[in-house]
Amino acid sequence: MARFIALARLGSVCAWNGFAMPTLLTDSQTIDAPVAETGGAAGYSDRPDAAAKHMTGKVKFDGRPVWAEISIADILHNLQVIRRQVGASRKILAVVKANAYGLGSVPISKALAKAGTEWLGVTDSREGMELRDAGIRKRILVLTGFWPGEEGYLLAHDLTPTITGLEQLEPLERAAGRAARSKKNFRAAFHLKINTGMNRLGIEPRDVDAFAKELERCPHLKLEGTYTHFASAEDFTSDQTARQEKKFFAALERLRALGVSPGMVHLANSGAICARPSTWGDVVRPGAILYGYHQGFDPPEKKAEVKAQMPLRPCLSLRARIISLRDVAAGEGVGYGARFVTERPSRIAVIAAGYADGLVRARTNRGAALLRGKRVPLVGTISMDLATVDATEVRDAAVGDIVTIYGADGADSIEVSDAAREIGTVTSDLLCAIGRRVRRFYLS
Repeated sequence: MARFIALARLGSVCAWNGFAMPTLLTDSQTIDAPVAETGGAAGYSDRPDAAAKHMTGKVKFDGRPVWAEISIADILHNLQVIRRQVGASRKILAVVKANAYGLGSVPISKALAKAGTEWLGVTDSREGMELRDAGIRKRILVLTGFWPGEEGYLLAHDLTPTITGLEQLEPLERAAGRAARSKKNFRAAFHLKINTGMNRLGIEPRDVDAFAKELERCPHLKLEGTYTHFASAEDFTSDQTARQEKKFFAALERLRALGVSPGMVHLANSGAICARPSTWGDVVRPGAILYGYHQGFDPPEKKAEVKAQMPLRPCLSLRARIISLRDVAAGEGVGYGARFVTERPSRIAVIAAGYADGLVRARTNRGAALLRGKRVPLVGTISMDLATVDATEVRDAAVGDIVTIYGADGADSIEVSDAAREIGTVTSDLLCAIGRRVRRFYLS
């Protein structure tokens, strides 16, 4: 773990009615590590190339002591693990949508591009344009189609659209025709999504003939790739993925029979990359595993097998400092609604992180954080800006101490995926919850 040094002036402790009044942390914090900082989720302009460079020295930041450390080294390790798994001949489309799962799409995409990732995947033109504005020139696939009027932005920024419905071909052809007026022999490349059972986006397999007929009327378009998306690739107790796979390959055969090359074929999301070699196709699309988090497989023993085969490194640590300590008598409520009531005289620590920072409200009175290498229970209602932990068992705890919400402290660690299971959600839900105001530091 990177070493952290508090350069903070602590307020004095005052006694009142036998209990210590809370002390407050002020001034600044300094991180001593090979690290680069981008600011919050939107703060890429400060050092747009920082993630791909090894930097040493101290990065100082003022104000509220909550931050995220994202290990670029661990992400690149996971990329290598994925490449070894699927073979060097297959291309990798790294999914960096939703601000790279809340971790920072620009610095992460720059590092992935430098490491040789062939494609990046985003949700819409705005996410793709952000990467282009940051100087990223790798191919970018817009995964969820496009809204009417968006097609011009896609082509202007060299973003590859996905056709998810037949009605999208005509407006894309018009936009490509306009672009061809200034670009000789221009044809806009796109990918076709086929719905095989997810039942969200994509043309139906029965509409392949209609697609081929419509494509004939689009001289400025070029089908570059065809794909589908699995609903439950990590579930080996169901045959849903096998049925989706069968439908998809049948649709590809029909395309070929109609004289249409499907281009590059891709099916495999994170779960399929880990455990379904028949789905790897020409390109694979890692999401959560790129950031170091395996899915929850069914049956559970499958996960142990997958983890042994693909040893990933979680890239995120989310930390905050104790900003107040308070002695609370037995029988007292803590936080909104008094949802936690002390059963003994307790030492309650307030940390500078709440649900607006990524410590989601669903973890109220559920799970733990790490303080001086020990697990301390999360107690009381998690509010927007603050949370409380029971530090009674950590007798030397002090204002300014670092509390690890996700990540390692000493020999113990709490991973995002562990917390997700505790509250019945998925890892990506908690990653995307990390708020804009949380400083993000990129460790090389």
